[in-house]
Amino acid sequence: MHMADALISPAVGGTMWAATATLIGYAAKKVQHTLDDRKVPLMGVLGAFIFAAQMINFTIPGTGSSGHLGGGMILAILLGPYAGFLTMASVLTIQALFFADGGLLALGCNIMNLGLFPCFLAYPFIYKPLVGQTPTRGRLIAGSVFAAIISLQLGAFSVVLETMLSGISELPFRTFVLLMQPIHLAIGVVEGIATAAVVLFIWQARPELLEHAGSVSQSSRSLKPVLIGLGLAAVLTAGALSWFASANPDGLEWAMFHTTGKEELETPGHSVYSSLSTLQEKTAILPGYNFKSAAGAGDAWPAVDAGTSAAGLIGGMCILLVATGIGFALKKSGRTKTLS
Repeated sequence: MHMADALISPAVGGTMWAATATLIGYAAKKVQHTLDDRKVPLMGVLGAFIFAAQMINFTIPGTGSSGHLGGGMILAILLGPYAGFLTMASVLTIQALFFADGGLLALGCNIMNLGLFPCFLAYPFIYKPLVGQTPTRGRLIAGSVFAAIISLQLGAFSVVLETMLSGISELPFRTFVLLMQPIHLAIGVVEGIATAAVVLFIWQARPELLEHAGSVSQSSRSLKPVLIGLGLAAVLTAGALSWFASANPDGLEWAMFHTTGKEELETPGHSVYSSLSTLQEKTAILPGYNFKSAAGAGDAWPAVDAGTSAAGLIGGMCILLVATGIGFALKKSGRTKTLS
């Protein structure tokens, strides 16, 4: 559900950039004083895991479409909404800059669509009330599944609103929304199941992570086993499982094709679009998650490709360093302000 620049106007893109920057600033201030220091490395490892997981598109049977894990609910549940939002922003920024996945003008939209709804709406108003103060296996599954589905439905609807407000006449509201919501409902069910699986794994290994998500915890138990487990999962997913991604168009591309007959719209010739496109061409070291010289994997499946593996491992490492660095910097800044 990564939007390209062709789907939005400069006015909408700029507005969403401003809204995103404001929310990032707010989340950063909250993280300074609420996040447990021991969980800072978890920001990086989870970010790398979500990046790797997003590389794997799974087929939606009977539709000719595919979807991928958004991961916002996993981040919010394990890190709390503020650190979760910052981690998602890190993932999407690295994807746009280094892999040309999502436009730079649309980056604000993508961060809001994939970060705002799970972290600040679905997590506090759906997941937490359903799970309650005494989590059980059933409550965790219900909370994870329903929260993931609702957050993805809100994100998909937001995409439709953003294209409408941008005046994209090729994507009429009624037709586009009637395609976007059902396909992302199916994707949301899979995401909910995957979210529940990760949450149950953490609940069995370190239940205090769920009880004190995003807050200062008094637990002295080491997070090393969780960090190692998620780290190995990220490496395996990025380095090998990414070969098994579905070649079908994702939910957004599928909805666009059935609305316009094209999976991508032509980018307007406005100078804003051309300038940002030129910038992205320079920063994207592995566009499309492959070497620039690669001609594509063709129709082979699994698509065993060294370029894909390299992109996954490099991207995961970048996000590990960026998200962890942000966490440590914010915590250090918070302690400095407290002492002064």
